[in-house]
Amino acid sequence: MKIVVLIKQVPDTADERTLDAATGWLNRDAGDNIVDEINERALEVALRVKDGDKSTEVVVLAMGPDEAAKAIRKALSMGADSGIHILDDALAGADATRTAAVLAAALRDTGADVIVAGNESTDGRGGVVPAMVAEHLNLPLVGSLTTLELAPGKVSGERQGESGTLSISAGLPAVVTVTERTAEARFPNFKGILTAKRKPVTTLSLAELEVPATPAHAVIVSHNERPPRVAGTKIVDEGNAGTLLAEYLVENRLV
Repeated sequence: MKIVVLIKQVPDTADERTLDAATGWLNRDAGDNIVDEINERALEVALRVKDGDKSTEVVVLAMGPDEAAKAIRKALSMGADSGIHILDDALAGADATRTAAVLAAALRDTGADVIVAGNESTDGRGGVVPAMVAEHLNLPLVGSLTTLELAPGKVSGERQGESGTLSISAGLPAVVTVTERTAEARFPNFKGILTAKRKPVTTLSLAELEVPATPAHAVIVSHNERPPRVAGTKIVDEGNAGTLLAEYLVENRLV
């Protein structure tokens, strides 16, 4: 079985994230960039399949600038077998539509039985790219799984909804997304870090993918910084706290 895991390098969620004043895009140079945690969980799902069947091949695929190679190497140190890096200056600021089309072009020739991704990235939070990739490839989408099982020719799992749990399945090949409720990612060990340097990484440009280099990205017309949080109303109990609280709730239409 061959599993391709989509990974993305994102600004560390522990840092303060800002927008570039000139473009309106997320400023990716303001702090550290890391592999998105949800993608690490997706990779963990694939690696657990490999743990149980050594013939399983796990490939990671990332689209991004030069620095995204660090995310690929991190994934290789965790246990992935090889990587694919889509690198082209024309992809700067690519929107979800453009991203999905390029990822699908790179995936067509991989021979993947399963494509695994996180349900949404922590920077864009759109949650639509995996579904769009599935549409481009004419594959079923098995989305937002909390548990996942892979068997010959079949993927199955559970999806948590507001009214209960759904058991869903589909034939392979398929695109699968997982949520933060799936298995927590493993840490790279010393051997993994050393061997990651020798694992192959293929770099692809838009020309090699036969995708037009015409830029396609969202145009930010204007943006404003989030206003600072204001202090809440403080009620000191002097025997009338209940009345003051009730008045506050009524005044702000909270009851």
